[in-house]
Amino acid sequence: MPVITLPDGSVKEFDGAVTGLEVAQSIGEGLAKAALMMEVDGKELDLTTTITTDANIVFHTSKTEKGLETLRHSTAHILAQAIKELYPTAQITIGPVIDNGFYYDVAFKESVADKDLEKIEARMKEIVKRDLPIERQVWNRDEAIAYFKGIGEDYKAEIISDLPADETISLYKQGTDDNAFVDLCRGPHIPSTAKAGRHFKLQHMAGAYWRGDSNNEMLTRIYGTAWGSKDELKGYLRMLEESAKRDHRKIGPAMGLFHLQDIAMGQVFWHQKGWQMFLTLQEYIREKLKKHNYEEVNTPKIVDHSLYLKSGHWEKFSKGEIFEIHDGDKIMALKPMNCPCHVQIFNQGIKSYRDLPLRMSEFGTCMRNEAHGALHGLMRVRSMTQDDAHIFCTANQINSEVLMLCELIKEIYSDFGFEDVRVKFSDRPEMRVGNDEVWDKAEAALKEACDAAGLEWTLNPGEGAFYGPKLEFVLKDCIGRDWQCGTIQLDFNLPDRLDATFINEKGEKEIPVMIHRALLGSLERFSGILIENFVGHFPLWLAPQQMVAMGITEKQNPAVEKLVQKLQAEGFRIEGDYRNEKVSYKIREHSVSKVPVQLVLGDREIENGTVTVRRLGSQKQTTMKVEELIAAMHEEVRTKALPVVENQEEAA
Repeated sequence: MPVITLPDGSVKEFDGAVTGLEVAQSIGEGLAKAALMMEVDGKELDLTTTITTDANIVFHTSKTEKGLETLRHSTAHILAQAIKELYPTAQITIGPVIDNGFYYDVAFKESVADKDLEKIEARMKEIVKRDLPIERQVWNRDEAIAYFKGIGEDYKAEIISDLPADETISLYKQGTDDNAFVDLCRGPHIPSTAKAGRHFKLQHMAGAYWRGDSNNEMLTRIYGTAWGSKDELKGYLRMLEESAKRDHRKIGPAMGLFHLQDIAMGQVFWHQKGWQMFLTLQEYIREKLKKHNYEEVNTPKIVDHSLYLKSGHWEKFSKGEIFEIHDGDKIMALKPMNCPCHVQIFNQGIKSYRDLPLRMSEFGTCMRNEAHGALHGLMRVRSMTQDDAHIFCTANQINSEVLMLCELIKEIYSDFGFEDVRVKFSDRPEMRVGNDEVWDKAEAALKEACDAAGLEWTLNPGEGAFYGPKLEFVLKDCIGRDWQCGTIQLDFNLPDRLDATFINEKGEKEIPVMIHRALLGSLERFSGILIENFVGHFPLWLAPQQMVAMGITEKQNPAVEKLVQKLQAEGFRIEGDYRNEKVSYKIREHSVSKVPVQLVLGDREIENGTVTVRRLGSQKQTTMKVEELIAAMHEEVRTKALPVVENQEEAA
């Protein structure tokens, strides 16, 4: 007689074995209709799973992360079934859930294009309407391989062959007749196709190599999204439209900030203005770190791979992900991360407990051989500048160091206008190094630091690295997109592997705790985020060109030149426009170029020692004394004031 305990502490008793769906129905038809999967004593299961013993149950709907993930995963299976019905000779490969949706990689015999998505989506809706039962089955490995080979699904057979010998081979069957669709999957899934609803959309197709290896076959990847309601789907599609308008890959080159070229895949050609912004961003972080007593260092770009073998990174990265250079018998690596090199600096000379905490920072260039299909403008590159730091400290210093980091990260994001910051806290996994006492202290330090800094955090149980718990900082931009940027990762492993020690108060050698931290992540990616968030209309302090000065006619050019020189002497990034063009044409052109402040001089302004000021995003003009302008601009830069947009069309 199973006794079921629900999250609110209430208890339900049943006379015999019961499915999750029956438990949900006993609570209410509303829950039974909304539930998509369940957790039974922490294990994620289908609603159709039979429960025979006492258990704690949590039901998940489309309003929870796990429920929405299940909805999307099941929708991916419905996509695969639709493809097999429309294109019987196609082979389906993998169909995982990704941020905001899913994809499925397919080997088509026929030629397909984006125009075919409408037809595939229509068939998916038809499958949903059929309300086909979805059943989990466990198969014998050899039978499963033979089955998929028998129906021409060689990729599925290959996947099963490569699974560990002790892996359970679970298949999901959609339908009851001989034409039922069967797919390989761990699950969980929704109980029937009708539960998927109709709030999904196929988005586009792209090429993808089988298993991400360019030596393998090119497949067709079909992307889609799925949501729990019509309004959520509409809202997401609207956000995508807005995102397209803000695409940094279009805005950046249009503003003359950077460009990308196939001759340097995954690397950025920074133009003068873009590089100025990049350096301003870098200097901003540098000044913040100086106030917190960081030591800035610089480490080699090419390092013997033996260092990464010893650190454990070589085996963690997939083959080919680290760029190799062969120097005789030696294998050299283009540095994929900074931390092992920072330990080498720490290891030079004897360190005392009095030297700790030692805060070491670097704007380090790292290289990773990201797959061609994964590259995305500034957001995913092969050559990146990490705003990396590693703090070597004692266990007793973790609390104060993490609190300082949380407050610093919050302060930095606020300067860019990101006030909605959430934290994902990942605690100890089952397999880990270090004793429980150290983990207890470390986890408590992370939680207390978040609370003290006023940061909202959610727990990702068991998702910490084997060498320490971590915090991931997620900021929300002005159109509601989430960006994971900053991280704080405690490490009880790397200092030990790389022989880092200090002399403690007892005169004994002790291994320090290492805190890996990033504030922005990579400067390239954060630059892309800023371009899209501000649509190129940057705050004055960050704008690559802060001001432009122009005369109403060429007659005022000498006065314009003097004004430019005066403002440049004050440290402002200003240019003069001396062209023989109408002032209205110049204003429009510089608005398109997103120059924040436009200064206009006419005879009256020259006579009165004033200047007419026009701000990007505003139709208003203000006339003021030059000294007043200088004071106002300095104050705006000092306070990191955010741009005020009245005219959205001009600012965009």
